[in-house]
Amino acid sequence: MSIRFGVDQLLNLQPSWKKLRLGMLTNDAAKTWDGILSRKALLDNGFNLVKLFSPEHGIDTNGKDGAKMDDHIDPITQLPIISLYGSKFSPDVNDLENIDVLLFDVPDAGTRFYTFLWSLSYFIEAAAKSKKKIIILDRPNPLSGNFELVEGPILDPEESSFIGRFSIPIKHQSTFGELSQYFNHEFNWNADLEIITCTNWKRWKTFFDWGLPWVKTSPAIQNFESCLLYPGLCFFEATNVSIGRDTAFSFEWVGAPWLKVDTLAPILNHIVGDDLKIEPLKNAIRLKVKEPSNYKAVMNGLILLKIIKDIHPKDFQWAPYPTEHNKSGENHLSKLLGISNAEALFDLPLKEWLQQISKLLRVTSWENDMEPFLLYE
Repeated sequence: MSIRFGVDQLLNLQPSWKKLRLGMLTNDAAKTWDGILSRKALLDNGFNLVKLFSPEHGIDTNGKDGAKMDDHIDPITQLPIISLYGSKFSPDVNDLENIDVLLFDVPDAGTRFYTFLWSLSYFIEAAAKSKKKIIILDRPNPLSGNFELVEGPILDPEESSFIGRFSIPIKHQSTFGELSQYFNHEFNWNADLEIITCTNWKRWKTFFDWGLPWVKTSPAIQNFESCLLYPGLCFFEATNVSIGRDTAFSFEWVGAPWLKVDTLAPILNHIVGDDLKIEPLKNAIRLKVKEPSNYKAVMNGLILLKIIKDIHPKDFQWAPYPTEHNKSGENHLSKLLGISNAEALFDLPLKEWLQQISKLLRVTSWENDMEPFLLYE
């Protein structure tokens, strides 16, 4: 039997708050196991949704990366939508005034710098401040819940931003429900928080084991292959190297007009060939993960970045990446990696760089920190 999500579980319940005024943070990637939009399924089953909230990329998940999203009316439900990736990241007092209970149903990509997690954190914090009950309709982590695959660095608080608000690893191997409980406890928000769990999911299962089709979570995460590679290839946003945004293979290839593919491909095959299939293209290489259930995405992505930088000393450049959360786009690599002065790290000789990166990526305490809040075996 395939995975059943939190929303599927809720549809089988008759909660006491069903007819209260409900506000929901969601998007078009949030669907029932059989492909119905969560918000439509809830309305069709008598849940009294009165207002919607949307994260980055908007309710339709099509908004350009880092672009401001405006409030509007949902064409599906005709409900008002308050954007939480526009003039603000958190709902204000007026937004919550005529709402009794908050719901959250947004799928994750399993990576710290994917902003849906931080929209969730602000939503819980707003619920706590306004004394509203909040229900998280949980979903599995597509990269699995296997803590052997956790990869740091743990975020340095000095690099806190909307692509990394709190000190967690880049690959956290947790669900939004689990992280909700962790944040609520860690920061003493004391929100009236309820998690409706999903079923038929074990921590070792990646998306390939769910038995369901992939639903695009944002324009660049079009399939599970891009989701697997994203935690490592996203660092290229801080460079003049393309990762295929606005193509059919975003986060599946890297390229530049000056890329020495004939030199690069054999080096990568030698170093990361056990983990990745390297397909040479014109001015680019396409990547395919060989074994999704044990892929170390962050390490492989950083190795790829280091090698490309080292063999193209005249052409490779660091570059700003302006977004709504970082309008200048400066210091983007540090915000992604979660450490200060991250660019300087890549000036080290390869052997010393590898030693430093290995230390940063090794996280030993995270599973213990999360253990009291885990919802799945």
